Amino acid sequence: MPNTPAQLSASQYLKAHIRTVPDWPAPGVQFRDITPLLQDPKVFRVLIDAFVHRYMDRQLRPDVVAGLDARGFILGAVVAYELNVGFVPIRKKGKLPFTTVEETYELEYGSATVELHTDAVKAGDRVLLIDDLIATGGTMMAGRRLLEKLGAVVTEGAAIVDLPELGGSQRLRDSGLPLFTLVDFEGH
Repeated sequence: MPNTPAQLSASQYLKAHIRTVPDWPAPGVQFRDITPLLQDPKVFRVLIDAFVHRYMDRQLRPDVVAGLDARGFILGAVVAYELNVGFVPIRKKGKLPFTTVEETYELEYGSATVELHTDAVKAGDRVLLIDDLIATGGTMMAGRRLLEKLGAVVTEGAAIVDLPELGGSQRLRDSGLPLFTLVDFEGH
């Protein structure tokens, strides 16, 4: 049983509850499974509070939280609720019923497209963009471009886990996007 939050930093506490699944979805991949963070109410509270306490700061407080499909929805919706701001989902192509803007990005094995409703944000809105994990950075970069197409300002990208060896977090920072992550894992 991992130590209590009082004995560890929030980052250490959360990392102790992330499950590593070897060779999934492919041989050689060390999958970082965040579902144990969500299953235990105490751990889930520590997770959400780590984000909420940061973004309650007046300088970092967003007007809107945007969550990336799909685990970014879980985090983003709860963080938005706790901050008393709106939440907008950035979905995989074909999942939103209203008029959308879309952005295609490259994956290791092809490409993917994400969409956002055209009325999801207003020009000048300060947006926190949130997901569970940063690997290559493609999804977060595409989400940022969607929000900026609509005139919003993405003030920060946030995630539970960063996999720095895959280069995504550096790529995002190099593009000018500040990042906040709670846990780093070496390898992928």
